Amino acid sequence: MPNIEQSVLLLIVLSIIYCLYKDFVKPSVVFLAGAFILMLLGIMQPVQFLSGFGNQSIMTIMLLIFISASLKKNFNINGVFKWLFFPAQTLRSFLLMMMAFAAGVSSFINNTPMVAVMTPYVYDWGKKKGIPPSKLLIPLSYATMLGGMITVIGTSTNLVMNGFLVQSNEQPLTYDDFWILGLLVTVAGLLFILLFGNILLPSNKDSLDQFKEQSREYVAEVKLALHSSLTGKTVREARLRSLKGVYLTDIIRNGEFISPVSPREILQPQDRLIFAGDTEQLIELIKENGLVVPQPNGTNANRQINVIEVVIPFNSSLIGRVVKGTHFREKYDAAILAIHRNGERLSGKIGDVRLAVGDLLLITIGDEFNQKNSAFNDLYVISELQKFAPKNNLKTRLLFILSGLLVALSLVGIVNLFVSLFSIVFLLFLFRKFTLEDLKNALDLDLWAILVCALALGDVMIETGTADWLTGHIVDVLMPYGTEGLLIGIFVITVLLTSFITNTAAISIAFPLAYSLIHTLGIDGKAFYVAITFAASAAFMTPIGYQTNLMVYGPGGYNFKDYMRIGLPLTILYSIICLVYIMNVYQL
Repeated sequence: MPNIEQSVLLLIVLSIIYCLYKDFVKPSVVFLAGAFILMLLGIMQPVQFLSGFGNQSIMTIMLLIFISASLKKNFNINGVFKWLFFPAQTLRSFLLMMMAFAAGVSSFINNTPMVAVMTPYVYDWGKKKGIPPSKLLIPLSYATMLGGMITVIGTSTNLVMNGFLVQSNEQPLTYDDFWILGLLVTVAGLLFILLFGNILLPSNKDSLDQFKEQSREYVAEVKLALHSSLTGKTVREARLRSLKGVYLTDIIRNGEFISPVSPREILQPQDRLIFAGDTEQLIELIKENGLVVPQPNGTNANRQINVIEVVIPFNSSLIGRVVKGTHFREKYDAAILAIHRNGERLSGKIGDVRLAVGDLLLITIGDEFNQKNSAFNDLYVISELQKFAPKNNLKTRLLFILSGLLVALSLVGIVNLFVSLFSIVFLLFLFRKFTLEDLKNALDLDLWAILVCALALGDVMIETGTADWLTGHIVDVLMPYGTEGLLIGIFVITVLLTSFITNTAAISIAFPLAYSLIHTLGIDGKAFYVAITFAASAAFMTPIGYQTNLMVYGPGGYNFKDYMRIGLPLTILYSIICLVYIMNVYQL
């Protein structure tokens, strides 16, 4: 039986897993709460928690995020996509080119911003070709996840594992441990999606098409009569902000739009009012307040409203908050028309909806939306809002040459990877491609908190002997099957963990078990560390296992079973390749 300290630690770890699975609050809050309780009880020492902030692998992840953000800001990425994918005219040819490109680039650039950058283009390409986005967006997410396993810097999973190894005085994994197996699973995975994706993926109609076809379910336009009782009142006084099931999004006055509408806006005769939500609820409002439905030859408000789609990413500050408490209109210069979750439009009053990760929002936007959204990074835009000319000057070319040289030097081992990436970020500042404001916007504090806490949690599991206790039970069950059985057992445990909690959390739990197992049996640990790293990236079966799955969840109109249908056979294929390769190469 575990001692009291170990029992408390196991209870907290199980609570963290449960909270992550149920998605009560943001993952960063769950991890910070766990670390706080452990420190309060004296099980985790402050030095164990603080050591993560200076961990080289974690800081490397942050540098990769900064570099990815700079690429997105400064360079005409959509222009590159159009040039690259111009030959693709069919679903299969586009999937092949798109996935190969996404996988290749994701082997060197963090895959989360990669999906954020590519989603609008992939989404628009599908719409122009009459192909449902649901046939394209899961393949995009999976391709970046697979490609991230080709190099040690391709995904945060690989760098987190090296962070654990360095902290435990173990030899870190190198490029040689990744590229061959990474290429094998990437090629096999892309071929599987190419051959069976069209059969296994759903044909969901995208939300903007639904909006155009069923706009009366979303938007209604009424006109304020000359003698209406609402004339001369403010929007708040007229109680137009507290209607059941609908709310006021826009006012058309003298041919001009007022959007978003301030509660202090004074209503005038002949104003055209645009309401969103359940338009059947407008009947009583029209009867009682002198409102009339415009004639068919009037202004077609549905066409004039600028409607775009945005999705709430995994690190958004909006997650878990009620719409009316977010000050959405003022903060983003936008108004929410509808909210989609699990492929369905949510009913009821929009202001009372508690937002969740992966929610797809249909919004109307004002002139300042782009600027305000860039400042907060709370929404990923699915519709393309703006285009800008590429900045292809001498400074840009010199920056590319120097950055390429630094990357090459790190690949051959002449320059440390962290030093190489830090130098690239310094060059971005020097060439004025990145500012302190950009750095603040790109800094993912949620991810940083998760990584630091996960690292500390793994350290505590080893230091308290909890990992040894768990390992003893695992060994008792799997030892009759030999070292191969132990490897398969650890691999399967990690795959299950990463499917329902974050990949970082999966590693923070699986690593201490493997570390204890290796030192208990006195065997070479590299095979187990490689297995855990690859298993932690096999988050194909659920949308909650990896952030890129959540990013495409809303835009693709997916539900949970869509991921299971294509993700389960892909996970089986991926696992067989990994286990066979590891057992043979590392001679188990």
